[in-house]
Amino acid sequence: MSGERRIARSIGLLAASALASGTLLAGVSFPVVGGLGLLSQRAGDSVTSTTTDVADGPLPLTTTVTDNQGNPIARFAEPNQNRTELTADEISPAMKAAIVAIEDRRFYQHEGVDWQGTIRALIANTSSGDVVQGASTLTQQYVKNYFLYVTAQTETERLKATEQTAARKLKEAQIALRLERQLSKEEILTRYLNIVSFGNGAAGIASAARTYFNTTADKLTVPQAALLAGMVRSTSQFDPVQHPEAALERRNVVIQQMHEQGMIDENQAREAMAAPLGIVDPLVTQPIGCIGAGTAGFFCKYVVEYLTNAGFTMEQINRGGYTVKTTLDPNVLEKMKAALDKEVPPTQPNVANVMAVVEPGKDKHRVLGMASSRVFGLNAEKMETSYGLPYEPVNLGAGSVYKIFTAATAMAKGMGINHVLTVPPSGYTSPIYVDGGGRPIPVRNSGDYAGRMSLTQALATSPNTAFIKLEEFTGVPDVVDMAVKLGMRSLATTKFVDPRTGRPTDRSIAEVTKAQKQASFTLGVSPTSVLELANVGATLASEGTWCPPSPIESITDRNGNPVPLTEAPCEQVVETGLANALLNALGEDHTIGTAASAARQAGWNRPMAGKTGTTQQHKSAAFLGVVPQMSGAVITFDNTNRPRPLCDGAGAPFPCGSGNIFGGKTPAQTWFGAVKPLLEGQPVIPLPPVDDRYLNGSAETRVPDVVGRGQNEARSILERAGWQVTTLTVDSAAPRGTVVNQSPRGNALPGEQILLSISSGTPPAPPPAPAGGGDDGDGDDGGGGGGDGDGGD
Repeated sequence: MSGERRIARSIGLLAASALASGTLLAGVSFPVVGGLGLLSQRAGDSVTSTTTDVADGPLPLTTTVTDNQGNPIARFAEPNQNRTELTADEISPAMKAAIVAIEDRRFYQHEGVDWQGTIRALIANTSSGDVVQGASTLTQQYVKNYFLYVTAQTETERLKATEQTAARKLKEAQIALRLERQLSKEEILTRYLNIVSFGNGAAGIASAARTYFNTTADKLTVPQAALLAGMVRSTSQFDPVQHPEAALERRNVVIQQMHEQGMIDENQAREAMAAPLGIVDPLVTQPIGCIGAGTAGFFCKYVVEYLTNAGFTMEQINRGGYTVKTTLDPNVLEKMKAALDKEVPPTQPNVANVMAVVEPGKDKHRVLGMASSRVFGLNAEKMETSYGLPYEPVNLGAGSVYKIFTAATAMAKGMGINHVLTVPPSGYTSPIYVDGGGRPIPVRNSGDYAGRMSLTQALATSPNTAFIKLEEFTGVPDVVDMAVKLGMRSLATTKFVDPRTGRPTDRSIAEVTKAQKQASFTLGVSPTSVLELANVGATLASEGTWCPPSPIESITDRNGNPVPLTEAPCEQVVETGLANALLNALGEDHTIGTAASAARQAGWNRPMAGKTGTTQQHKSAAFLGVVPQMSGAVITFDNTNRPRPLCDGAGAPFPCGSGNIFGGKTPAQTWFGAVKPLLEGQPVIPLPPVDDRYLNGSAETRVPDVVGRGQNEARSILERAGWQVTTLTVDSAAPRGTVVNQSPRGNALPGEQILLSISSGTPPAPPPAPAGGGDDGDGDDGGGGGGDGDGGD
């Protein structure tokens, strides 16, 4: 008799028995022939297809996310489906014997259905009107579990997969019979043990061995295997935690069955039954999702969002069994978290200290770590949060760090880092710095500044008036575009929120800022992602190449095959010379600038680029620091819905009436506290060399040197070249009317005013003899402090 005919005959007998017992076969799509409804020799196409799925279909497996060393940091699975698939060799013989002994003693004899037991159960259940007997083989149970855990996607489908009807039994029987012709007994048993639930969130035998005994499935002993096998019938009734006596009794029944069936001898049975339950206390559980990732929680959440943005669905992540190796460096995370918590303890009310670190590269920007002083979690009473603080935009902004973008724009238009900027006095009124009604408002500095300084000095000491005036030359739209190009990509994708309604508009922050020509952009008032800010530094350290801040090193599927990931391509966004020069222009912040005190306190002795920032009313402060090996950004801010100014004294920052926090304090101290120990033992790498174009500017910005010429000739030369000229008469031994000095001398913005010092022809009086006195001050923090309000430093 052929295999198909044998299957049809077997199912026909089962159907006939069910009909004889009065059972309705509703929902079974079996072709019927003859008065008794015997099945045709060929099953329906749908059943054949379903059998193929059950035989070959992948089980839902846990996806594991690891750090860059391969250490797991998080797992993702469907609820109660934390499953790892094992091969037959990875499951102990005792486990296989125990499950066969108690669930299907004729497993190795039948062809998928135990006819006598099934017919007996159908008749008994129909007569009683309830389920009083079960006779499903392991093969049938596997089919049922496959429908329950793999096929069913809704609660209705899950209920249907377990409904106690003859229709379901018959369908399972037909598939089981076909399955036995496609898979070996060993394959069926292995797939069953991989899919079945053992309670307490243990899905599959690998999870069960770990959960109850903190061991692996290949090491399960007879009493351990018997306990697990006994739980399959009812994981709640025989739960060894909730019902240890029932579980022990059931375990011993399994052991007795193993002995009666010749799987173990009498001595083994006696020893096994005398053993205690032996489960671990507490049970070993593996948290599912990012909540269980500890200090890597924020990074974990970023990984999930990065994957979904790249096209993965949560269903794929929760069921696919992928191994996602990330770029997370555990050493970076450890040092970062320690530095964050030192400056702002996790329990400090209303204040968050967040940091992200990115590794530069021409073909990839790896996110080495991100963290917050806030604990990643769901308990708001303990000041936990699951909001992506290190990568989502901070609405309060980053302050004067944004002056980097104005400087970069000016350099792209011809300026060099030695260019001398005009520094208007505090209170300067700019035609582009206006209020909502279009009326100019004063721009203020915090501290006194010289009237002129180089771009490098301006970036170190951060006078607000100089950068607002510089923005008059560059134009606001080009500065915004530069910020987006260098890495602040969310400015172009995040919708602008109308302050009058509190609702998002249909335009992005970048679009609105450009349209309204908001000159305050250079003072860092826009929502800022700490991760994107760190990536700006990585772009500069990568010779002007932007890459997305990627948390993914590699992805492999359940079979170890690589899985491609679609990421935004890297792009050269500014010239290499500009990027290198700008890094050097930022190289004095830690020596003579606003971060000098924090650098000295940390004992910093390496070349680096840095920029501090403080926002309006001191509600947040920031620091961006870059070394060739890594770029890191820190923002400290009031993370409540109604932020207040922050005061930064001897202890941790705290909300207060009028703030004094600035980027050179807590943010810079956090950066140095994290990065200095990370670089111990690594070579000291200098900042890249600067070419003359970006050192002294393009030819169009070079001011003709007219010193020594007559006043009229000098004025004519400069005005023909496009500069404005003012004069000042000074005492000098040079002939009257001779230009004895000019400022700036070297480079200036096209159209800028050039001051000529004209000799009066009268030599100056000799200076008085000097009196005795002490040495000059060291001026370590020279150049004044940062600005006030928007872009405080």
